[in-house]
Amino acid sequence: MAPSVPHSSSVPLLTSEANEKYANVNWEELGFSLIPTDYMYMSKCKQGESFSEGEIVPYGDIPISPCAGILNYGQGLFEGLKAYRTEDGRITLFRPDQNAFRMQTGADRLCMTSPSSDQFVQAVKKTVLANKKWVPPPGKGSLYIRPLLIGTGAVLGIASAPEYTFLMYVSPVGNYHTASSGLNLIVDHTYRRAHTGGTGGVKSCTNYSPVVKPLFEAKSSGFSDILFLDAATGRNIEEVSTCNIFITKGNIVSTPPTSGTILPGITRKSISELARDIGYQVQERDVSVEELLEAEEVFCTGTAMVVKAVETVTFHDKKIKYRTGEEALSTKLHLMLTNIQMGIVEDKKSWMVEINGCDE
Repeated sequence: MAPSVPHSSSVPLLTSEANEKYANVNWEELGFSLIPTDYMYMSKCKQGESFSEGEIVPYGDIPISPCAGILNYGQGLFEGLKAYRTEDGRITLFRPDQNAFRMQTGADRLCMTSPSSDQFVQAVKKTVLANKKWVPPPGKGSLYIRPLLIGTGAVLGIASAPEYTFLMYVSPVGNYHTASSGLNLIVDHTYRRAHTGGTGGVKSCTNYSPVVKPLFEAKSSGFSDILFLDAATGRNIEEVSTCNIFITKGNIVSTPPTSGTILPGITRKSISELARDIGYQVQERDVSVEELLEAEEVFCTGTAMVVKAVETVTFHDKKIKYRTGEEALSTKLHLMLTNIQMGIVEDKKSWMVEINGCDE
């Protein structure tokens, strides 16, 4: 049976009938918005017990108690990773074990029961294979995978929920930022994203809704995104709304440390390793706004955007322009990473996990 047609006007128009290999998506028009696919994964467990094996079910709404921990107290985590279709027809994942580990770390912080690493990875594989037609053709995008761990058990007082749901859905996506030019960031002076001892270092659902207002204000003023400062001093850069940030000067690449207020990005970790491979000194340390303004190049990393150059940063009434283009380090690192992810070059780091053989 052909997949149902999404009704949201925010998704790319669907084209002709689906065939055996691909869903009927206009792959040339993919952006970063939800296109509902056929199936999702779901598993449940009681607090302190292990998750059930889980099952693939039709994509759709889920019943939930109005007293659920996720609805009342925000007890929930999410992850984001991608599946890729290579030129020779394989479907691969990028470092899913790292997402599994990060979810476990977050679950410990929020006093939740988490799936094992093996169950997490197997659930990802099952979900992707169930939606195989939705993996874009090589070079046309990727299949974004969204695992969720949420407290679905009813809890009136502040406590860990008595039951948890581990679920996963997918959507084909293109670029997160569609503009071909680099990002234009504004340094925020009003809002703070995370505080020492809080949840900034884990992928808690509660981290993201407070970002919506400052991000909306930044975009309304013509900026691509917003760069937050540390809450303790207001002098050091931390994160952009949904991604990590790097600065370069000479042979040194610097990025703020993941010491509790910054999410330990998997793309961030991988890009740091690739930069070292080509001779750069990578430092994880506090980076002041002054250093940012004196940098030669700035770029951001994340699952959704991969690697994206920053063209300008605005700080008060000062606007700084940075190196971009073919000679920029960000361009080289983006190519190095995507070539690995797409199977164009040999994966010497064992980062890619294959989930099927070549298509028939």
